[in-house]
Amino acid sequence: MSNIIDGKAFAERLRGDIASRVSKLKAQHQLTPGLAVVLVGEDPASEVYVRNKAKQTVEVGMESVEHKLPADTPEADLLALVDELNKNPDIHGILVQLPLPKHIDEAKVLDSIHYEKDVDGFHLTNVGLLSTGAEGVVPCTPLGSIMMLKDRLGDLSGMNAVVVGRSNIVGKPMANLLLQENCTVTIAHSRTKDLADVCRGADILVAAVGRPEMIPGDWIKPGAAVIDVGINRIERDGKKKLVGDVEFASASGVAGAITPVPGGVGPMTIACLLHNTVQQACRQHKIAMPDA
Repeated sequence: MSNIIDGKAFAERLRGDIASRVSKLKAQHQLTPGLAVVLVGEDPASEVYVRNKAKQTVEVGMESVEHKLPADTPEADLLALVDELNKNPDIHGILVQLPLPKHIDEAKVLDSIHYEKDVDGFHLTNVGLLSTGAEGVVPCTPLGSIMMLKDRLGDLSGMNAVVVGRSNIVGKPMANLLLQENCTVTIAHSRTKDLADVCRGADILVAAVGRPEMIPGDWIKPGAAVIDVGINRIERDGKKKLVGDVEFASASGVAGAITPVPGGVGPMTIACLLHNTVQQACRQHKIAMPDA
């Protein structure tokens, strides 16, 4: 379908651009960006995600460092490891895989990562930079989403954008990015009155609530661009499958552009993580990001 936004293909192109930039950094500045990923415990989904991150990091020519710690690792030991990585000049990005075991304070750990090595965009300094329109690091999922919107729609100025979901990871930074593109932005959530009508007014609709197929096609303005951030595992007809927060079957017949699940926003997340790592390496060495 011509209205499908192919996140897998977009991510492949983005990784190609990143590989080109990394090659130029090596040739012109003898700089190889390095990404350290820390995994605490043995969550199967996190282990698969970390493996994919490491694989793609190496494929674009960057250095990949993994630290796998047991689930009972004391918080103090994890903070000590982050401190070591902060001081390591060969590491330009640090990612601590979430969720962490319950005995560890996630906010404390994330804030212990130096903001110049934060590649998730979760450090309070980077959150503040984004909210004020200054240069910082943008969380990967919103960054991938805004890239795909601009690629498909071009200039977003003046468009009505509705973000359903107000999380710190997706909803709030997505709203800030849309504001920077001169959209008129509404953040909707579980307490929003007449949510269906609010959604119907959107030229751009971003669904990020984590509720399977919550938004049906008749909530969508004909021709609107729909970014479905949700990744929900459900069982249907005795089979497990992934679905988004948008009811794709009905929505795809109405939307002018829509991301599928899987194959939409998901593939962009790791690609944007790699982009952020290269960006941070350049900033730490005070050099311009090479052209792709």
